[in-house]
Amino acid sequence: MHESSLEHDTGGHPERAERIVAITAELGAYDWAGYELVPSPPAPDQALAAVHSEAHVQRIRRLAEGGGGWIDADTVMSAGSFVAAQHAAGGAIELVDRLLRGDAPTGFSVHRPPGHHATAERAMGFCLFNNVAVAARWALDHHGLERVMIVDFDVHHGNGTNDIFSADPRVLFVSVHESPLYPGTGPATDVGNGPGEGFNINLPVASGSGDDTFVGMIDAIAVPLVLSFAPQLLLISAGFDAHYDDPLATCTVTEDGFAAMCGLLRDAAASLAVPVAGVLEGGYGLDGLARSLRASMEALAAPAGSAVVGAGGAWGAGGAWGAGGAWTPVVRGARARVAKRWPALADS
Repeated sequence: MHESSLEHDTGGHPERAERIVAITAELGAYDWAGYELVPSPPAPDQALAAVHSEAHVQRIRRLAEGGGGWIDADTVMSAGSFVAAQHAAGGAIELVDRLLRGDAPTGFSVHRPPGHHATAERAMGFCLFNNVAVAARWALDHHGLERVMIVDFDVHHGNGTNDIFSADPRVLFVSVHESPLYPGTGPATDVGNGPGEGFNINLPVASGSGDDTFVGMIDAIAVPLVLSFAPQLLLISAGFDAHYDDPLATCTVTEDGFAAMCGLLRDAAASLAVPVAGVLEGGYGLDGLARSLRASMEALAAPAGSAVVGAGGAWGAGGAWGAGGAWTPVVRGARARVAKRWPALADS
């Protein structure tokens, strides 16, 4: 975390400083879910330049130096926004550095503004720099990794991440998102292009989708893809706006559902001794955001094989999710579609 997240002043905008205030209060009441609290450095210029054009970075810098302003109908900046965005990207890098040198098996970067809508050339959808993409590229370029996987369960499609890595087979991008919904991208037919064809896995779900669908997509598709692709680093674009109480979407995921998704990914990564880094994206109902993030952080930090128990039942050790028994027809159909390119998902 970093205090600059509070200096990105968006006024009464849904992506507002109160998000960090609510998260800090929730985590502080639970001893930070057992995590060590580490301040983030700003992202190095070369890290931003590896993902974003120089023109884009300078536009964001100049707008902040001029006191801020609206970039588009959804995205606004203040004088403190450039520094906040530097630290949001820098926090994701710092987390990756710590995980890859073996400081811990899992961790979470909790900053604003979020990032997954930002493209190489454009800020949009509340996002200035693409934090998770910057972290993934840093892992490839500075740590010599050959395979990085990004799982995005924010309710809005991570179009920026999708497009930045669309032709790069070193990065496997999996997104579960409500459709139709902003930004209108992420159809199942978008599978990447050129050498990256098949490495974009888009899993659009309908309005009203809840734990069964979101957790099922992770269990039936993302987990076996982790095992098949064998990434050296697993990144989670962790948006919590699929929560049932979020004002910007209509899905119905619970805190238990978010925790179950993180627990499933934790176990898959642990089986390969691969570190897992969560990077905060959306979530605009303050209470639901704070509770869901805490539950997810607790699940990610728990020992491999730990069950997530809540009102929806138990995940783990043969619980409500897992083993394919509770997969919905929507989940089964998506798995069959993905299996055409990833035979490891084909049912025997």
